[in-house]
Amino acid sequence: MNSNKVTFILHKPQLSENIGACARAIKNFNFQKLYLVEPKPIFPNDKILATSVGAKDIIKKSKVFNNLESSLGDIDILIATSARFRNKNVKHISLENLKKIDFRKKIGFLFGSEASGLSNKEISYANYTLQIPTNINFKSLNLSHSVIIIAQFISSFLNSKSNNFKKSKKVKKASKKEIQSMINLCISNLNEINFFKHQEKKPIMLENLRNIFYRMELSDKETRILSSVFASLAKKGRLTK
Repeated sequence: MNSNKVTFILHKPQLSENIGACARAIKNFNFQKLYLVEPKPIFPNDKILATSVGAKDIIKKSKVFNNLESSLGDIDILIATSARFRNKNVKHISLENLKKIDFRKKIGFLFGSEASGLSNKEISYANYTLQIPTNINFKSLNLSHSVIIIAQFISSFLNSKSNNFKKSKKVKKASKKEIQSMINLCISNLNEINFFKHQEKKPIMLENLRNIFYRMELSDKETRILSSVFASLAKKGRLTK
């Protein structure tokens, strides 16, 4: 198992103790990569280091980002955890079906803040949503508990000999960075032609655009073709003004 291909991303974590406990949780199962997006506490701090116990090396290697999008540059498949099902066009995946994911790709698991979880906007960056099965009358899990459940589960089957992934040598799936670049080009061109006339509707329209493109599971070649199409349309639009 190449544990360096799995990244645990904490979005706006609020408590130092939880950050430290998450570092400890992933190290328990031989994972190394912890990303933090806009952490509320000063990072690192003494409480984080103290709570991480023997996982101070994970804390010291952790990366901090100012926004979610910038944290996804080296992620191929993003799986967002949520305590509830969303009315979104994002595929839902169960814990058991994680075995069908190709973990030779760079996989990211996204966790929301302790107070509010993940918003629909943040979910829209994901390829899948994942709900940890719990008591239907008490679904709330501590952040570090969610992390350790997923870390243990994927560690158990990634280390088993029965897990075989099929890989096409001809088709390479587009990375998050490639898809984001294409989406940003699309959005930039739409802004240029004043597509978003009603600014109050723009955030949900952007969420829907991301949902559409991530759900398509584009190859790198398809992403390049679409980027070329968007660039050509923009150029044609400028010439005909």
